[in-house]
Amino acid sequence: MCGRYAAKKNPADLAQEFDAVDETDGKAREADYNVAPTKNVVTVVQRHPRDDEGQVLEDEPTVRSLRVMRWGLVPFWAKDVAVGNRMINTRAETAAEKPAFKKSLARRRCLVPADGWYEWRRTGKHKEPFFMTRPDGRSLSLAGIWDTWRDPKDTEGTAAPVVTFSIITTNAAGRLTEVHDRMPLVIDERNWADWLDPDRTEVEELLAPPMELMDTIELRPVSDRVNNVRNNGPDLIERVEQATDLDGTEALFDLPKS
Repeated sequence: MCGRYAAKKNPADLAQEFDAVDETDGKAREADYNVAPTKNVVTVVQRHPRDDEGQVLEDEPTVRSLRVMRWGLVPFWAKDVAVGNRMINTRAETAAEKPAFKKSLARRRCLVPADGWYEWRRTGKHKEPFFMTRPDGRSLSLAGIWDTWRDPKDTEGTAAPVVTFSIITTNAAGRLTEVHDRMPLVIDERNWADWLDPDRTEVEELLAPPMELMDTIELRPVSDRVNNVRNNGPDLIERVEQATDLDGTEALFDLPKS
């Protein structure tokens, strides 16, 4: 699963990294080391442009851009935005079948840039947080799907639409299984264009994590301060002393100290 991640890069840096146009309109949050559901965050989408009346120009080349979306998918047909609180993640195995997700998987996919995500390893009654990140400092491109919701009670059409997303999850790969049995689906840079292509409706072959990249992911023990969503700051992703199991034996991980 994925219920918390870190996103410290600004839109200018992300636009360069993802070769995208910054369309966040100043709505992007500052560096956030404890991103939680319902927050508005930067995502990457690729869409056909629209004319002055809002009509899609399907014959025009697609444009890749940064957009701000709310974490927690609200399907366009939902009666209440609160539905999104239960749809922060979408299982890759069933996304193409579930009514809430299948249209978005076919037509509305996005990337969620993250410096890393948090996961908790359970040892008895204790949960030990880890930060999964790339040693080279590049962003992890988490696979997402999105949708646009308009309040059905707004009969005058005066309220702004709410654009929301969900992070796709899959079975954990490689050493990540030592922490948790699920993980967010990461899209390799070589597959960004295919994943974002709004004209491509079949993406089954992209729903498997890139094993070469997964084998390089750092599993970093971090402070349990991340458990409280109100805590924030770069200290949350700093390595802490390696924990021991509850019985006093050496912990499962043998990671170098910084």
